[in-house]
Amino acid sequence: MAVVTGESLKSELEMFDIACQDDTILDKMVEQCICNRIQADEMVLEWVAYSTTKNGLKLTTDTLEYFEHEVLNKKNKSKQSFKKEETHNRTRDIHSLQDLIKAEEEEENLLDAYSTPAKGSQKRALTTPEHPHSKRSAALLTSPGLLLSPASFSPSSTPSQKYSQRGAKGEVVVSFGAVQGTRWAGRKESGAGVQLELLEGPEDSLRCSYKYMFQRLRDVRNVLTEKIEELGEGLKAHFNIEEFSPVSLPAQDSITVLAQVCCDSNGKLNAHSVLLEAGPEQGGQQIPVDLSELKDYSLFPGQVVVMEGMNTTGRKLMASKLYEGVPLPFFTSEVKMEMSEEPLNVLVACGPYTPSDSLTFDPLLDLIHVIVRDRPDVCLLLGPFVDSKHEQIEKAQVTETFEAIFSRCVESIVDGTQSVGCRLVFVPSQRDIHHHFIYPQPPFSLPSLSKDQAQRVTLVPDPCTLLIDGVTFGLTSTDILFHMGAEEISCGTGTDRFSRILKHMLTQRSYYPLYPPVEEVNMDYEKYQSFGQMPLTPDVLVIPSELRYFVKNVVGCVCVNPGRLTKGQVGGTYGRMLIQRSAASDDGARVSPCLAAQVVKI
Repeated sequence: MAVVTGESLKSELEMFDIACQDDTILDKMVEQCICNRIQADEMVLEWVAYSTTKNGLKLTTDTLEYFEHEVLNKKNKSKQSFKKEETHNRTRDIHSLQDLIKAEEEEENLLDAYSTPAKGSQKRALTTPEHPHSKRSAALLTSPGLLLSPASFSPSSTPSQKYSQRGAKGEVVVSFGAVQGTRWAGRKESGAGVQLELLEGPEDSLRCSYKYMFQRLRDVRNVLTEKIEELGEGLKAHFNIEEFSPVSLPAQDSITVLAQVCCDSNGKLNAHSVLLEAGPEQGGQQIPVDLSELKDYSLFPGQVVVMEGMNTTGRKLMASKLYEGVPLPFFTSEVKMEMSEEPLNVLVACGPYTPSDSLTFDPLLDLIHVIVRDRPDVCLLLGPFVDSKHEQIEKAQVTETFEAIFSRCVESIVDGTQSVGCRLVFVPSQRDIHHHFIYPQPPFSLPSLSKDQAQRVTLVPDPCTLLIDGVTFGLTSTDILFHMGAEEISCGTGTDRFSRILKHMLTQRSYYPLYPPVEEVNMDYEKYQSFGQMPLTPDVLVIPSELRYFVKNVVGCVCVNPGRLTKGQVGGTYGRMLIQRSAASDDGARVSPCLAAQVVKI
């Protein structure tokens, strides 16, 4: 699927004489295209048809909301089933001469990969203007410092034309904090003396061998019940609530109930399909909710809420008040730590690290050059490193094992940044084809690293909470923004969708509060209870997503979506931050340790 951009939508709109100069409207349309998996031309055609039936409706953000609700949401389900059927019926046509030659070359190269080449048997690769050799890849083969050789990963290792011809390299697209005159460089001795610690209990670690997905429905129910009771106790103490009433007990007075939000069917949640499911202590039953009297609300399946309202019949709750969630406190050190005069420079990037039309790791090489140039103290690198959604991997057009590709990729990063000496943190992804498809996800295993290399490398699970020089970082490579954005409903909140979802994560105290999870997330609830929850509110929350990059301050937590290093066939973005642990202000208020942050085009 081609990447949808504001420019492509703008050109499609101009074909129908629809002028649109507002970037907010174009960004909204891009988001709708991504969420509903449609192309720019199809999106515009649907809008023209919809606006025509509405007597020439004007293109605004409000009318786009109605359009998404009335048209896109209804078409999405049928379109997905059609695509699935089309994929099954598609056959490969190799009856042309060109395809036959290509198939023979692939077979020959695959056989060569499993045999020892004789002396002088190497062939000279063909080069054409349409398929030139990457100079960077050729230089890489003879470089002792970098082990990455994309030509050996696939018989067709042609570099991406669109990526090499991209513009606006190094352009800053988002800024946060005091960036005026900021020097984006690490300390004099980059990475030296950086204290990095994983905040998790040493017992029952994800690094140990265990049987995942070996769980009973009763165990899942117990985990969800404990989650309801734990959040309920926090809300009860914060709002001084005397007690919670059973959800299905008829009462003539106003009652306060504690329950989990769910949907009355297998479809998408809406204002008329909201159910409240109570825990065993409150009766363990489900009851419909009437939200018409609530002035503002934001709900999603799996959300633990405290509601106040009337339930005279015991069959429906007329909600009159929705209590706002309460986040956990921030980290406070019991041991007095010395404050560094220089801020900590942290770089964060998320895969894929190759364009979608080629297995050459040119974007990763460009990122290594950025690291060598800026000399950050810590690099947070999130997967996928070997993307299961890559076209050539899906078609099995690789000549090495996935583990070998990943191992060489990591060794290239470690060796390429050796002169910098920065700390490297690797976070796995559900899309890493060589790793466990489970959430929470165990950390990578890299037994091939030498002792010197391992000193700079930290392998962490997804999700995790890190303590770096007294500043806490919450990290997850799972696209929770995309997943919750498709399920959340709201009314009259006055805030953007990203801020609402981020606040839900912090107040629900979870890296993945959505229940049930999307189909592609295989949740192990016993491990989720121990490793999927937030032990505290992080100072910085890193949540990469397919949706638009941003940096936001949400209830005191700086939330960063650095985007992905590649977007389809073109270059994407990465993030960088200046961090310094600071004392409280004169009035005792907390001061955010994130001095500045930016999202930059690769």
